[in-house]
Amino acid sequence: MDNIKRICLWSGPRNISTALMYSFAQRKDTKVFDEPFYAYYLKHHPDANSYHPGAEEIMNTMESDGEKVIEMMLNNTEKPVLFFKQMTHHLLDIDRSFMKDTINIILTRDPVDMLPSFDKVIHNPTIDDVGYQLHIDLLNYFESQSIPFKVINSKQVLKNPEDTLRKLCDFAGIPFENSMLSWKPQKREEDGVWADYWYHNVHKSSGFQKYKPKTEAFPLHLNALLEQCLPHYNRLMEYTI
Repeated sequence: MDNIKRICLWSGPRNISTALMYSFAQRKDTKVFDEPFYAYYLKHHPDANSYHPGAEEIMNTMESDGEKVIEMMLNNTEKPVLFFKQMTHHLLDIDRSFMKDTINIILTRDPVDMLPSFDKVIHNPTIDDVGYQLHIDLLNYFESQSIPFKVINSKQVLKNPEDTLRKLCDFAGIPFENSMLSWKPQKREEDGVWADYWYHNVHKSSGFQKYKPKTEAFPLHLNALLEQCLPHYNRLMEYTI
């Protein structure tokens, strides 16, 4: 294997994964990739393409063969550091053995904050849509295969981005750069074609936003889903850096 650092950020939706992608994109030694398994997920999930905005365009413009996506990730040598922003739920039945050759970071978010945000775009989500159970599946896989990993919580990133990024860079074996803390408020060429539906806040930002607790009442129709998510989230929190 070459000496290229291939970082996979395994996130759930409505997290700060795009901001982290923008952060790593500021590094001159790094190329970023936006959700390379998205078309695979839409093509192979029984009904996700019926409610994900922009699904047809995503499937028409991205590689939907999971094995070819993995080949791209492991064979790309464009930069010394490659950062893959990933959604854990996109994996479906993908053979995960490639993860022994990637640097794996799980990004989670308090479901009390996350679920109402997601519900505004995709109404009445299920546990499979929001990623908490799938993060635990991934965590269990890493442990069973002795694959190193780290868990970060979006709240800790927003409260102290420099400290968290320094820890991530140390885990990845790359030097921290101050440039990772800010960027120009604009779209990036690496953005997925779905950016117009999801990335409005990042496009207006120039760095990590300060953490603000939700002030609206938690939607009653999401209470059952919250009860499903909390045990998984609490377990993830035991592993945070």
